[in-house]
Amino acid sequence: MSRLKSEARLLHVLGVSKPLIARMARRAAANGTSVETELLASGTIDEEAYFAGLARMYGLPFLAEIDPSLLVDHAYSDTQLAEPRMLRLHYSDRPPVMAIAPQILNMEGLAKRFGRNGQGAGSLVVTTPTAIRRSSWKIGEDRRVGHAVRGLFDAWQPLSARLVVTGDQGFVAGAGLCLIGLFIILAPMLAGVVSHLLLSLFHTAALMLRMAVVSHGRRHPVSEARLEHDSEVLPVYTVMVALYREADVVPQLLAALDALDWPRSLLDVKLVCEADDHATIDAIRMAGHRPHVEVVAVPAMAPRTKPKALTYALAGARGEFLTIYDAEDRPHPQQLREAYHAFRLGPPDLACLQAPLVIGNAGDSWISAIFALEYSALFRRLLPALGYHRMPLPLGGTSNHFKTALLRASGGWDPYNVTEDADLGMRLYRMGYRSSTLTLPTHEDAPTEFRVWLAQRTRWYKGWLQTWLVLMRRPLRTASEMGWLSFLVFQLLVGGMLIAALSHPGLIVFLTLLVISLMQIPSPQPSLFTTMMLVMDIFNILGSYAIFFVLGATPMSKSEKTGVGWKWAMIPIYWMAVSLAAWRAVIELRLKPFHWNKTPHRPSRALAPATE
Repeated sequence: MSRLKSEARLLHVLGVSKPLIARMARRAAANGTSVETELLASGTIDEEAYFAGLARMYGLPFLAEIDPSLLVDHAYSDTQLAEPRMLRLHYSDRPPVMAIAPQILNMEGLAKRFGRNGQGAGSLVVTTPTAIRRSSWKIGEDRRVGHAVRGLFDAWQPLSARLVVTGDQGFVAGAGLCLIGLFIILAPMLAGVVSHLLLSLFHTAALMLRMAVVSHGRRHPVSEARLEHDSEVLPVYTVMVALYREADVVPQLLAALDALDWPRSLLDVKLVCEADDHATIDAIRMAGHRPHVEVVAVPAMAPRTKPKALTYALAGARGEFLTIYDAEDRPHPQQLREAYHAFRLGPPDLACLQAPLVIGNAGDSWISAIFALEYSALFRRLLPALGYHRMPLPLGGTSNHFKTALLRASGGWDPYNVTEDADLGMRLYRMGYRSSTLTLPTHEDAPTEFRVWLAQRTRWYKGWLQTWLVLMRRPLRTASEMGWLSFLVFQLLVGGMLIAALSHPGLIVFLTLLVISLMQIPSPQPSLFTTMMLVMDIFNILGSYAIFFVLGATPMSKSEKTGVGWKWAMIPIYWMAVSLAAWRAVIELRLKPFHWNKTPHRPSRALAPATE
């Protein structure tokens, strides 16, 4: 309390009004910060004007901008991105000068030593935290972007998707294809029967897993979110949003971030943009200055992907916890508080929490309606069940909440994997960390045009293929690290999803041929095996459609179900479209493995209330 009083006295001498100081002091006491921190975070005083005023009051020189050519880059420079306090400026014609962003309580001592009559006169200048951060980002950009691109590959090459297929995998795949081709040539009928049986069994196993998820949802209904009390002293929380060609949704995004229930002095928002995306950067600047919001410009270097941009910005994250949002997201205002509560009470190995994603435009088209069912099944049924049983979670690309230290320890995001979320979820699990789920949602809109949906889904399937290939480089070692049960669940989830999408048309062809053969006149007496395969095919196809609908519809609210309406009848068409996307992904994986199919976003026409 004596510190706050000392700050208040000095701030009043500087010219800050007593009512404003009193208001900021109450915030500082509640948030465990300083009056100065709350004052700057509130935006009521311009940062540059504040530090310039401090410098004048104590007779020290002020530097508004720092020339990056005066800095020497090294690995420790990144500490100034999170805690910008001081930099050494190297001049060619005079000794080095220390540029500092001081605290007001330290100014008197600094003035005595570095003022006009002090021993160190001329060797210190006052600057702003923003100036220190801006110059630090600039001087270290080549080293930092190089690390973002090569860091995971250099540290853990087997875990990186930079190599699409290893030599061993290529040999095994080539040998397997040769054997399969030889089998088809020598015994085409037997090959067809064996492939039909294997695919049907795999589909049945994946379907049984999803039926178990339905049962889990009935036995373990979602509980209400648990939040921290207002009296709790909160840590710094970093929010990162990767944007590329998103100028149109910037106002909506900033409004959603402004609604987050977290003290501004403890909120570290980083809007991560490509350096040459001037339209988006200009839109952010036009939206108005927010002291807790920083634009991170990522230098151009291939691959130009979202995970590379996020890994680049991770170096400047100052929060104990960190979350990722997409440009079109509208997170529940109290989602950060629920995540903090879960982390604080959870086990030490809990590294990530996935918030549910809820589609707000299900009524716009049949594509968005089925997409809403799909997301509801995944984020409100499947992932909670996996988290409950401490199984690996294929994370979604947004609303992941991390312990920042564990995220860094795991290598961050793979810049070469185009579904970096699922890959990171599996890597965290292999390294001994666990993931779970939250209840407070993030609302976003689904694509409504088939062309946009197909490009997005192709990228997702290409990334899931990359993830599966990475984990299958050393399958025995992967199974040992994950545990055999978790490894099997991974195969049914990721592998099963890939096989189901690629083989779905084949199953329909098999079923059609069986029915045609049984309809021949005179009709042959079907064998027990033929009858069994017919029943299994009908069960797999109709059961997959039914479980898709049940898993998605049961957690939906009444308004969501109204939005879906009759469009659930398009599920069979949707599944065929998914198969098309999967086959396109296989081709893209060969021709352009790291190409990022950008999904365009528009402001939501019907904003879903974040408090639903």
